[in-house]
Amino acid sequence: MDKNSLAHTSWNCKYHIVFAPKYRRQVIYGKLKQDIGKTLRDLCDRKGINIIEAECCPDHIHMLLEIPPKYSVSQIMGYLKGKSSLIIFDRHANLKYKYGNRHFWCRGYYVDTAGKNAKKIQEYIKNQLEEDYMADQISMKEFIDP
Repeated sequence: MDKNSLAHTSWNCKYHIVFAPKYRRQVIYGKLKQDIGKTLRDLCDRKGINIIEAECCPDHIHMLLEIPPKYSVSQIMGYLKGKSSLIIFDRHANLKYKYGNRHFWCRGYYVDTAGKNAKKIQEYIKNQLEEDYMADQISMKEFIDP
């Protein structure tokens, strides 16, 4: 079992986190995808948070994070969403017309403790885009010319 340690503690705190842009607009795909990913990685590195797995889906972000116990999940989510929003609006000034008032992310987020299921969650995040693509392919309707 992989554990991290601080001065007087050993810890293994992994969280599955999902959050979305405001109104679930599909802006994460395209040019912004790489920039948002780099921004979130930089912010996590500043706080000493380990990103085990992450995926930018078209309208939401999945992350499996290892957060030290000195931070709460809500504190980290406030930090990630707040700082990344400011950085994104500084780099992409044209977004202020779509989102206005520097609100890039939705108010809420989903969080779940990973525990012993960390490997399954990691695989789920890795394969999320392929599963979404396959579901879209199955539901596509083909029209036959009479």
